[in-house]
Amino acid sequence: MATVPMDVRKVARCREIAAEIADDVQGYIDAHTTVGVERTILRAYGAEGVDDQGVPLVNLAVDRYREAGLLGRGIATYVGRALLGGATTLQDAAERVAFSPELDRGEGGPGVDAVREALRPHTEAALARIDKARNEREALKRRIAPGPTPQKYVIVATGNIYDDAVQAKAAAAAGADIVAVIRATAQSLLDYVPHGPTTEGYGGTFATQDNFRIIRRAVDEASEECGRYIQQTNYSSGLCMAEIAWMAAVERLDMLLNDAMYGILFRDINMCRTFVDQYVSRRFVARAGIVINTGEDNYLTTADAVEKAHTVLSSQFINEAFARRAGLREGQMGLGHAYEIDPWLEDSFLLEIAQAQLVRQIFDRHPIKWMPPTKHKTGDIFFAHVHDAMFDLVGVTTKQSIELLGMFSEAIQNPLLMDRYLALKATRYVFGAARHLGEEIQFKPDGIVARRAVQVLDEALALLEEVRRDTIWEAIAHGAFADVKRTRTGGKGYAGVLERDPDYCNPLLAALEKTS
Repeated sequence: MATVPMDVRKVARCREIAAEIADDVQGYIDAHTTVGVERTILRAYGAEGVDDQGVPLVNLAVDRYREAGLLGRGIATYVGRALLGGATTLQDAAERVAFSPELDRGEGGPGVDAVREALRPHTEAALARIDKARNEREALKRRIAPGPTPQKYVIVATGNIYDDAVQAKAAAAAGADIVAVIRATAQSLLDYVPHGPTTEGYGGTFATQDNFRIIRRAVDEASEECGRYIQQTNYSSGLCMAEIAWMAAVERLDMLLNDAMYGILFRDINMCRTFVDQYVSRRFVARAGIVINTGEDNYLTTADAVEKAHTVLSSQFINEAFARRAGLREGQMGLGHAYEIDPWLEDSFLLEIAQAQLVRQIFDRHPIKWMPPTKHKTGDIFFAHVHDAMFDLVGVTTKQSIELLGMFSEAIQNPLLMDRYLALKATRYVFGAARHLGEEIQFKPDGIVARRAVQVLDEALALLEEVRRDTIWEAIAHGAFADVKRTRTGGKGYAGVLERDPDYCNPLLAALEKTS
C-alpha cells in the first residue's frame, strides 16, 4: 500500500502524552459517579418499568437518593440492603428504594461486604446477559460473513421505528453493510431513556431498548436474505450514554457512536459528567465486543479542515488513550475523521488523501471510520454526487475501514430510499473500479501528500504538548478542539455528578474492570 512519511518516534511520543492527559482525567473519574452511571447499574441489575407519568423506575430511585445527598455510596448499596431486608426480587428491591415511605440512610444493618454478596447473583446475571448477546453476534458473523472493507455505512432516520426497520432492510438489499438509526434531535440532552417503541421523532428516532430490538430483528432478517452480515449502529452519547451502552450490549448492537469529548463540545454537556459517563459506557462496550465510532469528524464542521486537521489527529490519540483505560481493544476503537476540505481549494483531493493515509498508518489496527463531505454541500445534487465520488475514491485508496456514505441530497432533505440506493450504487462502482489503486501507486517523498502528512503529525504533537501542559480541562476551556469553548463547571448535567464516598459500592462496575 502507498504510504506517507511517518516518524514512528513522534507517533510514540503522541501516545505517551495522550496517556498522561488521560491519566489526569482518570483520577477524577475514579473518584466520582453520576446519576447516569447509577441508573445504568440499576437497569443492568434488572430494574424495569415506568410510573403512571412515564418516568422510568431507575430515574425515580436514583433521583430520590441524589436529592437526599446519599447517592455517593452508590445506588447498589441501597438495592443490596433492600434485598437483605426482605425484598423477594431485584425488581421488588428497586421499587422499595424508589417508593418506600422510609428512606434508607444506610445507618446500621448490613455493611458493604454483605451488600456485595447479596448482589453477587445479580452481578453475575448482568454479565451473563452481555456475554450471551456477544456470543450470539459472533456466532452469526461466523455463519454469515460481513462485507469487505471499506464497509458501506448508511443512515435511516424517519422518526418511526417500524418505518426505519423497512428502510434498513431496503438499504441492506441495495448493498449497505452497516445501518445506523440516527437518534432523534436533542435526545442527547434528555436525562432519561424513553420507554418502549416509538413512532415519532424529529430528525431521527429515539434510542430505546425496544427500538434497538426491532432494528436488530430487521437487520438479522436482512442478513439471512442477503447472505451478508448486516451491522447495526446507534448513538451512545449525551446524558444517558452509559444506559444506552448497556441496552446496546444486551440487544446485540455492533457499533455505537461513543466519544470522550463530543457531548462536551457539540451538545454543551458538562465535561465532568461526560468524562465519567464515557468511561462507564465503554466498560460495557468493551465487555460486549462492540466497536465504537468517535466523533472527530465534527471538529471540521465548526473549524477549518486545513488549518485544524491536526486537532482531529490529536483528539484521536486522546480518544484512544481513554478507550484503553476503559478496557477496549484496538479492534474496537473506530476512530473518526472526515472529508471536509473546501472542494474548490487547489489540490484539496491530495490534502484529503494525506490526512486519510496518515490516520490509516498511525492507527493500523483500528477500524477507522471515514465520514463524507457535508460542510460544503449545497442544493446542487449533481456536483454533490461528484463530490461524494471523490470521497469514495480516497476511502478505497487509503483502505479506510468504515465509510459513511455521502448523500447527494445532504443539504436538502433526509435521504429518500432512491437517494440511498444511488449513493450505494456509485460507491459500489468506485470501490470496485479502484479496489487495488492504493497498492499500485506511491507518493513522492517530497510531494504535496508527503509534506502535508509530516506537517499534520508535527502540529498534532505540538497541540498534545500544549494540552498536557494546560490539562485537558483548560484546553477545552480555551477552545483547543473544534474552536468550541466549554468550562469545567458549565454545561448541562453538572448537578448529576457526585463524589464517591469512601464506602462507595458498585459490584458490577468492579466486575467489568476486572475483565479488562
